Amino acid sequence: MAIVAVSAGAGCSEGGAPGGKHSRTAIIAVDKSDALADEPVHMRIRGLTSNEQVTVTTRVTDAHGMAWSGRAVFTADAKGLIDLDHARPRTGTYRGADGMGLFWSMTPGTGDPDTTSIALTNPQHNPFYEIRVAVASGGRTIAQRMLTRTFQARTVRHEELTNTKDGLSGELFLPPTGAPRRAPVLLLGGSEGGVTPVSRFRAALLASRGHPALALCYFGCPGRPEYLADVSLEYIASAARFLRAQPQADPRRLMVAGASRGSEAAQLMAQYYPDLVRDAVVYAPSRNTNGAYPVNCCGTQAAWTKGGKSLNLVPIPLDHVRGTVLAVAGGADSVWGSLSSARSIAQQPNASGRKAKALLYPKAGHGIGGFPYLPLGVDGGGTRAANEQSRESSWPQLLQLLER
Repeated sequence: MAIVAVSAGAGCSEGGAPGGKHSRTAIIAVDKSDALADEPVHMRIRGLTSNEQVTVTTRVTDAHGMAWSGRAVFTADAKGLIDLDHARPRTGTYRGADGMGLFWSMTPGTGDPDTTSIALTNPQHNPFYEIRVAVASGGRTIAQRMLTRTFQARTVRHEELTNTKDGLSGELFLPPTGAPRRAPVLLLGGSEGGVTPVSRFRAALLASRGHPALALCYFGCPGRPEYLADVSLEYIASAARFLRAQPQADPRRLMVAGASRGSEAAQLMAQYYPDLVRDAVVYAPSRNTNGAYPVNCCGTQAAWTKGGKSLNLVPIPLDHVRGTVLAVAGGADSVWGSLSSARSIAQQPNASGRKAKALLYPKAGHGIGGFPYLPLGVDGGGTRAANEQSRESSWPQLLQLLER
């Protein structure tokens, strides 16, 4: 089953060589026709006329029936070749040379692409989607092929955790039984509290790469506090212990990855539970603990507690951290000053004296976390292009930290 269905599309009218000749066929060559959704595809268009102008499109239909499409007009080189990694489109849904531009820059058939994101269903039900790539010249489609983008490998096992059954609420994704032990990842979302579609797909992709992953709900789900108020670190620590105990997990290398309000919990876990947590990755972070959320929900209650005591920390200490804290932030964050927080985090030494790290993207906004190459709207500032560039840059560094 596919997350998105193929949407047929007619060729565009642009195209042709200066003399008016149009190729009748072309070849779309890719290095991977079936790849994980966070892997880049290197694509070339071959067999064109010298200096021929063609239109390359991508098309899918999402889970809500919305058609999405990317478009770029290119001029072939003297050998009739277009290398999408290096070719700059004359016009299109993205600018500049970008081999994956036709993937992330797709726009919806209706609505504002800045406020609309592609709709996806659960990866355990629909583990992949297909993209139709087409080349048009002179109003004719001269080449097309399908590319498969996989979120959840067939060997990955999924389990829904509930407070009633497991004492935890979340979505667990595990590599196959017998797989080598790899660094596990505990994923904490932001002020939504529950498990989101994005966190599910991150967890599924990580498990497809061999890393046991748990997307944890810490409030706003059955059996948990209704609001982000007095959420105990002990609950998150129990999730960390559960994940470490999985047979595919290397218990010495657990990472906690938290976004927005979840960045506070990720730092706190690395600081107060260095026996459980090695590394923390924090997206659009706060340097301090903030009060309960929503603001008017709970009086003066703290968001986080440990040992029954409120944690009101300015700043959150990081001197007991065993591994690395990696902070990722954008300078156009309209929610809070995450860039300055990330800079401050990067100056903090851990228990062995090594400083944390920061990845700073001046034009990106609040919604910068996660993996690249999906068409997503702008959430909390920045632009689609800047937010995408931050994901393309930071996601591989998270993967590298897991392999350390």
